[in-house]
Amino acid sequence: MKVLPFTMLVPDDKSVISEHIELPYFYQYLHRHDEWQITYIEKGEGTLIAGNDMHAFRSGDIFVIGAKLPHLFKSNPEYFSADSNKTIKACSIYFNPNGILAALFNLPEMKMASGFLAKHKHGFKIPAAFTKNMVAKMFNVHQASGVDVLFNFLKLVNSLQDLNENVEALCSDMYSSNVTENEGMRLSKIINFITENYNNQISLEDVANAAFMTPQAFCRYFKKHTGHTFVSFLNEVRINDACKSLISGEKADCISGVAYKAGFNSITNFNRVFKSIIGQSPRAYIDTYNNVSRVSYVGA
Repeated sequence: MKVLPFTMLVPDDKSVISEHIELPYFYQYLHRHDEWQITYIEKGEGTLIAGNDMHAFRSGDIFVIGAKLPHLFKSNPEYFSADSNKTIKACSIYFNPNGILAALFNLPEMKMASGFLAKHKHGFKIPAAFTKNMVAKMFNVHQASGVDVLFNFLKLVNSLQDLNENVEALCSDMYSSNVTENEGMRLSKIINFITENYNNQISLEDVANAAFMTPQAFCRYFKKHTGHTFVSFLNEVRINDACKSLISGEKADCISGVAYKAGFNSITNFNRVFKSIIGQSPRAYIDTYNNVSRVSYVGA
């Protein structure tokens, strides 16, 4: 089996790197890099694992991912079906304030921008009210050439610092991204196993065997590097999937169907876990989403 690196090397032949991709699914392994990353999800749905937290993503979302933060955009299971005709589409900008751009970010005029990035070191999600403006600036960077890349990049960074406190952190400030390469590759394999099998009845022994560890050693290792127990992490992955199913635009499944599809074998357990993680029952979650959508539609 090919050994996939945990630390990805981003080309350094440019000060600011950009890409616009369309693929069957997002890169499916946990990884990190020295650069900050801004990603606009033009098309696609799934779960972003960032440090020790996870977030559902869908078309229209923009995430700013801090330097060295382990992360993974995991596409929904239907993207991996043999007969799937789904694709993802995304635009990403990569930059390293401590690398080739260090001289720029050390200028007095960049003090506020540097301070903003330092304050939000692990990254954040761009609020929906700001995405239209941010998308335009991201594509201006991507489509520019020569010195215009830097001019447009500065406008993009300026828009970031204008967000002030209106951002949702991707993970806790207490999270440490100081993970060795070998630990990162092992953690990537573990998380990939869980995200590929969460809707089956997988046990602690199953995932420990996949990591070539005893259950006891696995529990210590996983808790140390993710802040989660195996069960709490598995439950969050499953509830994340259930939330997407409950509010999907497709024909709505009944709540019990969503529960079993996400890997729960008891509707009672599903309701209990859902409320403990989301803070409300599945039915209340659907009602809240529908009420917000209705208000947004009326105000449009």
